[in-house]
Amino acid sequence: MAGDAPGPTRGRPLPLPLLVLHLGIIGVLCFQAVYSGWQVFVVMQPPGTTGLLFGAANGVDMDFLMVRRMYAMEAWVPTVGLALYLAITEILPRRLGGPPPAQR
Repeated sequence: MAGDAPGPTRGRPLPLPLLVLHLGIIGVLCFQAVYSGWQVFVVMQPPGTTGLLFGAANGVDMDFLMVRRMYAMEAWVPTVGLALYLAITEILPRRLGGPPPAQR
């Protein structure tokens, strides 16, 4: 029966320093992704536009556009990093049948 199988929530809890590190990594990556997205879509807006540039990109100064693109790349790095970190530390162990690192 599926309810009798040991689940991913069983096991020893992660020691407090490692749990703080784990949550700290997740928090920093989330903060970086949100901050960079804020810079791209709110702060780095040419006058008269909101959100995506689309056709308005033709009339934007090249230096301004390059800064905006750098922030966009800066947003992708922590987003992908967070996805990979969560996949390796949370999702993969659960799919393999063992307890997640937070429960070891």
